[in-house]
Amino acid sequence: MHKDLKKIAKALEAQGFEVEITKRGHMLVFRDGHQVAVFSGTPSDWRSMKNSLSDARRAGFDWPPRR
Repeated sequence: MHKDLKKIAKALEAQGFEVEITKRGHMLVFRDGHQVAVFSGTPSDWRSMKNSLSDARRAGFDWPPRR
């Protein structure tokens, strides 16, 4: 998994989301049992990370984390 995805996964779990890694390397994000975002395991398109982050933000994810 990409190092940026690892940071995002830790932040998601810290904010109460459930993160599951598929056997193909995709990161599924759940909130209250409902899937809210899917992150590609190896994003080849630079927009894929931004699109997935926007899906997670709509579900209440705060990124970048505030200090």
